[in-house]
Amino acid sequence: MDHDDGTTGYVLSRRDILALAGAAGYAWLAGASPLRGQAPAGESACVVRPEQTEGPYFVDKVLNRSDLRPDPSDGTVRPGTPFALTLVVSRLAGNACEPLRDVQVDLWQCDHLGIYSDVQDPGFDAKGKKFLRGYQITDRQGQAKFTTIYPGWYRGRTVHIHFKLRSRSDAGRGFAFTSQLYFDDALTDAVFAAEPYASRGPRSTRNQGDRIFQTNGAQLMLAPTPGAGGYAATFRIALQGV
Repeated sequence: MDHDDGTTGYVLSRRDILALAGAAGYAWLAGASPLRGQAPAGESACVVRPEQTEGPYFVDKVLNRSDLRPDPSDGTVRPGTPFALTLVVSRLAGNACEPLRDVQVDLWQCDHLGIYSDVQDPGFDAKGKKFLRGYQITDRQGQAKFTTIYPGWYRGRTVHIHFKLRSRSDAGRGFAFTSQLYFDDALTDAVFAAEPYASRGPRSTRNQGDRIFQTNGAQLMLAPTPGAGGYAATFRIALQGV
């Protein structure tokens, strides 16, 4: 089953974002360094990130929740290695990099079997299910925190998580930015050596074999650290003109 082949879904360009936002505009920072902020030493809180295709399986379910593992339709919990993900959204204000609150952060991904909820594919039918989807609103620190699982794999794609940043529906002016997050192949090999992933056998596509990853995917890599029986990672991205 081939997903996310880039033939469907629309990605907003820089020009599109400016058109939505008006003359004041939204833009993505190009390497600005923070004068204030909470980034670790040596790491900028204001980081440019490339857009990537939304793919065919974004479903706007309006699920406001931090734990994406349960399926509210039947109460089951998706198995897999626990993964805690924090996205930190910032803005450039004057000469300072400051947290950006009230941004809606959507996450969606496949399960350990490579299945997305609430969609139909030639290889599966998960309509009506709602696992591994949801959104959070960034807090005063610009953070949106999620508990999920390490994603599985499916034919034609390397391991990834989708995310979307957008203004809240009640915001006066709107923006949207969509991209994907990736994992080091060596870490994925270690995770997939254990159940529930191991029984599927070797995955078909690694990072450099994924044509979507080949376009700026190296700038979207996560750096997970072990903890609490799984892994945790933080991903930083910044906005200008908000």
